[in-house]
Amino acid sequence: MPAIVGNDPPRHRDGRSIWLRAEDGHSLDAWCVEPDGDAHWGAVILQEIFGVNAHVRETCERYADLGACAIAPALFDRAQRKTELDYNAEGVAIGRELRERVGWDAAVADVKAAVDEASRYGPVCVIGYCWGGTLAFLSATRFDNVACAISYYGGQTVPFAHEKIAAPVMMHFGSEDPRIPEADREIIQSGNPGIEAHVYPADHGFNCDHRKEFHAPSAALSMERNLAFLAAHIGAGRINNPET
Repeated sequence: MPAIVGNDPPRHRDGRSIWLRAEDGHSLDAWCVEPDGDAHWGAVILQEIFGVNAHVRETCERYADLGACAIAPALFDRAQRKTELDYNAEGVAIGRELRERVGWDAAVADVKAAVDEASRYGPVCVIGYCWGGTLAFLSATRFDNVACAISYYGGQTVPFAHEKIAAPVMMHFGSEDPRIPEADREIIQSGNPGIEAHVYPADHGFNCDHRKEFHAPSAALSMERNLAFLAAHIGAGRINNPET
């Protein structure tokens, strides 16, 4: 099993912007990072409500370290292009407004465009955070070309909890997250008992080392679990050891 600490600095890689086209004809930007050598699987990285920012780009690098072609679609593009927001109250307010302007169906269509592109490299895992965490769950209920999905603190998943997953899903929650109380976690799991869910002694956003809520032990443990999950559902032989 590859050894990696959840939020150790990734190996610097040159990413690039690419264009994706959704089924409704919308063109959107995406950030793409490829590994050294050939990619053996695809990772679709889904943003919080702060845009494709440094955290998202660094997350792409981390998964490229593991042998994936990592693609992060710019989900705000339908409302406002080239948007990166600060982790503060103003950023939250703007991000929520943009999320509402995009809407769920359009965001799902844009995620599908990223999954289709990533699938050129092998089996695909969709990994999302906050808004993206809910979209990662929806990718496992609505797409037939997702091998597995990982959702971090997807706070708006409850309205979709009745949708049945067609691919394995792992979810990470914080016990101190006021946005996702225990009752909501129970609703999500009751809709799909097969979901592998983990709860950490941390707040919303605990995996992001650009946020004050960052909790390094929880981030590291979640990444260890991600690696085991990826080995099981993507294939251990496809996952690079970033230390070699």
